[in-house]
Amino acid sequence: MKKFRVGMFAFAVMVGVSGCNSREGNPTEGMVWIPGGNFSMGDIKGEGESDELPVHSVYVDGFYMDRTEVTKAQWDAVYTWAVTNGYRFDHAGSGKAANHPVHTVSWYDVVKWCNARSEMEGRTPCYTVSGSTYKTGQSVPDCNFEANGYRLPTEAEWEYAARGELEGKRFPWGDTITHDNANYRANGSAYSYDASSYTTYTFHPDYDEGGYPYTSPVGSFDANGYGLHDMTGNVYEWCWDWHGSVYYTSSPSSNPQGPSSGSYRVFRGGFWDYYANGCRTAFRNGSNPGGAYIFVGFRVVRP
Repeated sequence: MKKFRVGMFAFAVMVGVSGCNSREGNPTEGMVWIPGGNFSMGDIKGEGESDELPVHSVYVDGFYMDRTEVTKAQWDAVYTWAVTNGYRFDHAGSGKAANHPVHTVSWYDVVKWCNARSEMEGRTPCYTVSGSTYKTGQSVPDCNFEANGYRLPTEAEWEYAARGELEGKRFPWGDTITHDNANYRANGSAYSYDASSYTTYTFHPDYDEGGYPYTSPVGSFDANGYGLHDMTGNVYEWCWDWHGSVYYTSSPSSNPQGPSSGSYRVFRGGFWDYYANGCRTAFRNGSNPGGAYIFVGFRVVRP
């Protein structure tokens, strides 16, 4: 099992511790509609790790997805409502500024946040435990994928959306990466596809101030073909799935939802202190769902 990796900075892991896009008649502010379709999931270039193989054809239904990672301001608005309406979180969430991505939130925290956001808007929460809306503790919830509330994307939904209809490429925009594309730690001498001029481990020069984390405001880089920002770099993003190192060999071809159990939940997308190989669209990673990390945030989807 591949554990999460960091750059030169040794993180202290805390475990336990706009716009509008719409389909007809169903506008959703701050989200974009991702039309359903087929794609090739996995390491198309044949240069990743074993858990990115085999490449396999997957179909996903259409869904809405947040245009950007959830910001600290968005997190706080829902969190404040939630704690006065029966929700309990292990972490209050952190962020470098209101318009930067929230981080230091566990997988359990973010799925409860999704339920709270759903209830705030009069939607049906997706996550339940023994038939009741999941609001407290560290239980393994059931997910009602038919509910109209907010939830984390599945790993397949995330990768499909990240590719932005650009098949056969390493990244959401093409085959090479520089600091013009994403907030990551460049090292042009390590990977042939890191086209950065920096030949040593270099943070993004526009955002390497004010102490860790060196996140950037959401939406600072061009969107992909679906209008999504920061699908690569800035912070990793929690997904619904348990991590399964050999799951791809038996994954369903339509709307896969990951293994039925596991020890680690998946996060995707690279982050501000990880290198070009971790920014590849096929790259998979994950960790303890109770952990809250300075380099992991999230975005949500709904039907």
